[in-house]
Amino acid sequence: MVYRKGMLNIAFTGGGTGGHIYPGLAVAAYLKRELDCRIFWLGSSLGMDRSIVEGAGLEFFGVPAGKLRRHFSLKNLSDLFRVLGGFLAARRILKRERPALLFSKGGFVSVPPCAAAASLGITVVTHESDYSPGLATRINARFARRGRGRIITAYPETAERFPGAWRDKTLVLGNPVRPEFRTADPRRGRAFVGAAPGDRILLALGGSQGAAELNRLVGESLGELTGPYLVVHQTGRVPGGLSPAPRYKPYPYLNAELPDILAAAELVLCRSGAGSVWECATAGKPMILLPLAGSGTRGDQVENAAFFEKAGAALVLAPDRREKADLLAAVMGLAEDGERRAAMAAAAARVGAADGAALIARALMEALGPPDPGTTGKGP
Repeated sequence: MVYRKGMLNIAFTGGGTGGHIYPGLAVAAYLKRELDCRIFWLGSSLGMDRSIVEGAGLEFFGVPAGKLRRHFSLKNLSDLFRVLGGFLAARRILKRERPALLFSKGGFVSVPPCAAAASLGITVVTHESDYSPGLATRINARFARRGRGRIITAYPETAERFPGAWRDKTLVLGNPVRPEFRTADPRRGRAFVGAAPGDRILLALGGSQGAAELNRLVGESLGELTGPYLVVHQTGRVPGGLSPAPRYKPYPYLNAELPDILAAAELVLCRSGAGSVWECATAGKPMILLPLAGSGTRGDQVENAAFFEKAGAALVLAPDRREKADLLAAVMGLAEDGERRAAMAAAAARVGAADGAALIARALMEALGPPDPGTTGKGP
């Protein structure tokens, strides 16, 4: 469906981490299948944003990004100028490219483009992946409640944290997950890691940046873990990693292979970032979660983990229960209890059943408004 003569332009923004980018790319892929449109991305001019977005075939425009902090820091002053610079740069790009809509996947880099879009009268739609809205989403929501804008959340409880007057602008549509996780083939995953017939796979995900605590626990417990399992470990690109060993396969980073390996896994050990837990839910996998906690985080992973534990899809290791004995008790208990693993897998699959990318893409199409009379093209 073409909404005006010529190509329909839609802008995406978000970044700082892959967790803000990959879900957005899933929505973009669905939109491009449904609409005759051009999608471009506004992200941080520093870091991994450009390589990920351009690797997915989308145009990328870099803008300055200043981090939003909720505590006192002298860096807030210098970053204030970067935020202003990001606003001015984003406004110039949006004014020139004239998108019909801006979709935000969050992160500190998304705030200046959302503010710039609102200043130009461009519809803003923002999505929050975590159980509680972060600071960037709370700011962006002020722009998204205008006109045809929308505030989209993954969890019903998240929507309740916005002011009552904003509720009619809020939709609960789950989290977008790359379509490859819905079409993954466990046979390809087993072939990639070299699993022998009968091998049971424990997948430990340290994330692209690594998770020192998780990596430490896996290293300390390898002798016992490799009894029942072939341990496949995404270590992150960190120095001093473990070397391959019998029934242990470490990888610095898994990307295109990850959906197939996840499909082949019997059990997953990971943090509880929104992307990781929803990818596991989409694959219907039981999880052991080690949420990031403490002064360096706002507690979003703790809340995400609590939701999946309450749903029956995960076991959560609290910060004071993360020694070798705690991990082995959790893993070995599930390794020996097929009935419980099956119940957890079914609970995870129920959470991940809806295709969040498709639902969010359709919400964006509705926010675009009706097509111009006389235009033609692909329709949803």
